[in-house]
Amino acid sequence: MAPSAARVARISRAVTFSACHRLHSKSLSNEENRKLFGKCNNPNGHGHNYKVIVTVRGEIDPVSGMVINLTDLKEYMQEAIMEPLDHKNLDKDVPYFAEVVSTTENLAVFIWENLKKLLPMGTLYKVKVYETDQNIVVYKGEEIV
Repeated sequence: MAPSAARVARISRAVTFSACHRLHSKSLSNEENRKLFGKCNNPNGHGHNYKVIVTVRGEIDPVSGMVINLTDLKEYMQEAIMEPLDHKNLDKDVPYFAEVVSTTENLAVFIWENLKKLLPMGTLYKVKVYETDQNIVVYKGEEIV
């Protein structure tokens, strides 16, 4: 019997965390920030219960039957997402956001970059961040060249 062709699959894992932030750009005046970000520019900030779904892609290992060991993925997500972000003020506690506006788009990029350092090369497929049930960002590592 001929060996079967390698199968590729995607596997996802979700985590939730709570954090606060203030949408505010240092490149804009206070008035411009208020106009652009509205109530999200509140000087005292506001919070969210974020949900993040991380998807990895790869060949299904013929011995283990897995693309990635979920225990390993859980640990990577703990280090890349939960430790730096959970119960934090994104703007004050996360150095990345000292110069980058803490939008959900930029949060997805931050999570992507953190995970990319930990996961086996080429396996990270997608990061999906739910700021609310209505506001969702999907990032797949795209960059403008």
